[in-house]
Amino acid sequence: MRILITGAAGFLGSHLSDRLLADGHEIIGLDNFITGSADNIAHLAENEKFSFYKRDVSNYIFVPGKVDAILHFASPASPNPLSKSGYFNLPIQTMKAGALGTHNCLGLARAQNAKFLLASTSEIYGDPEVHPQPETYAGNVDPVGTRAVYDEAKRFAESLTMAYHRFHNVNTSIVRIFNTYGPRMDLDDGRALPNLLKQALLGQPLTVYGDGGQTRSFCYVDDLVSGIIKLLYSDEHLPVNIGNPTEMTILQFAEAINRITENKAGITYVDARSARDPQRRRPDITRAHDILQWEPKVEIDEGIARTIPFFKQKLGLA
Repeated sequence: MRILITGAAGFLGSHLSDRLLADGHEIIGLDNFITGSADNIAHLAENEKFSFYKRDVSNYIFVPGKVDAILHFASPASPNPLSKSGYFNLPIQTMKAGALGTHNCLGLARAQNAKFLLASTSEIYGDPEVHPQPETYAGNVDPVGTRAVYDEAKRFAESLTMAYHRFHNVNTSIVRIFNTYGPRMDLDDGRALPNLLKQALLGQPLTVYGDGGQTRSFCYVDDLVSGIIKLLYSDEHLPVNIGNPTEMTILQFAEAINRITENKAGITYVDARSARDPQRRRPDITRAHDILQWEPKVEIDEGIARTIPFFKQKLGLA
């Protein structure tokens, strides 16, 4: 297939490009580098099956030639309020990527009779009152909270995707992505893994908010990409959770990182973050298992070990 990937220079977009190229497809990458990095796709510059255009998906999208599938992954995603590339500091751009960007991509998919796959998020569920979160759970989201620009952009994008499927008969799929990690992720992303792993490699005490009892689940990027590609090839139109259902507290996770990196600096506890920070997050992957025959394979120790060399390189420790 000839596949268009928006956000191709991002963490997930670049890994998807690698995998789909390896599977024999031709890839057209789009990115405006507002959060993505040219470094993530530099190794593809000489690949004859990879072409790249610097574009903002919020504007009209033109791609020469036939397109068989569109994967819409363009959006700021970092929850770090101190990051210039996080959605707290790019609120309008985030909502445009979710609304206008999704509309433009769906319009192109309709015109080209192409498959459309939307990258949605576990943030759809907000601070969940149902645990673990199945796709049938409607969520607990504050539409005017500080995180709403990302949450509501993705919720709108899902609604628009289903409208194009139901009204225009566009072949669509929606993946709800849970916490994912691996090489090429932004070290200043603001999520637990980059924060803690960076501190550990620098020999610093790990910062844990509150008592560390809040939980997360962590999926290695190769597992996530495998699930997304299975969904791309499927005929499933309703949202599908892709993530690792193994849940652990942030304190347990911090202790594991210190053990794996042999960091002796210990742990520092600080005041809990905003109450809007979800306290529990874990996917119910029953649908992914039943429909796609997918489940994660990479254990946390192995995944962190695969991620460490990239972090060391970025930190100047390699």
